[in-house]
Amino acid sequence: MLPVSQFIVPRLSLASCVRGIVVRSTLGCALPPAQRLNRYPATPFPTLFLQLAGESSMAEPFDPQLVCPAGGVLLSGARARPTATGNPGPAHFMMVLFFPDALHSLTGIDMNSIVDQFLPLEGLLDAPWQELGARMVAAPDDTARVALVEDFLEPRWRAARPGGAFDGVVGDWVHRLGAQAAAAGIGRSARMVERRIREWAGQPLRRLRRTYRAEQSFIAARDAALKGKVSLGDVAQMGGYADQAHMSREAREISGLSPGEILRRAQDDETYWIYRIWS
Repeated sequence: MLPVSQFIVPRLSLASCVRGIVVRSTLGCALPPAQRLNRYPATPFPTLFLQLAGESSMAEPFDPQLVCPAGGVLLSGARARPTATGNPGPAHFMMVLFFPDALHSLTGIDMNSIVDQFLPLEGLLDAPWQELGARMVAAPDDTARVALVEDFLEPRWRAARPGGAFDGVVGDWVHRLGAQAAAAGIGRSARMVERRIREWAGQPLRRLRRTYRAEQSFIAARDAALKGKVSLGDVAQMGGYADQAHMSREAREISGLSPGEILRRAQDDETYWIYRIWS
């Protein structure tokens, strides 16, 4: 039996709130221990993480205190560097990835305060969010879980979303975030704008732009590789990099690997499954 890995696009009304929903299950799979890692790039997207079966722990960087047992629900902030979690045995988990300023609008959390952290919902989010986590864990299947989180978020996002919210394209989000921060409230100096962006997104705008460019370049390279005609030089040019070496440096900052290595690992190494399904 093969592992199940899915990237689920949210319903259209939540396209500017939820980046995507990721499901991973290795239940019934005879994976060797070395293939029970889950390798993730640096990301600007805070995540509602639900451990549905099995156990997850932080493997890279190693943290013996960070273990999520079956039934656990955590909120993670943006990740400033690539990370890896491990599952000692078969596991099933779901991740709901939010646009950070949307989660800030919904919860009031300063996104800068939760960067590189995994935190329990208790004391961080109010009772309805905690009840949502419990209901999703108890749901009969992943389809029901997706429906639960979408039904929960839809009326709240309708009430909280800013005027002119974008349609869910990541590049549009990055551009809009900078413009919105510049226009917001009293105090429009560069320092105040950057402070707002960190509060709303957890990372400076220049890093968000680099991450978006790297993500889009990887998707273009992966799609070209599947057609058997990838040229990393052409990908770098289309992505607006100075040259292929420039693209490689940024890819290593975000993933720990060069673009060519990412493509190879995504095909041959089960621990890089997220790169295979990302869209």
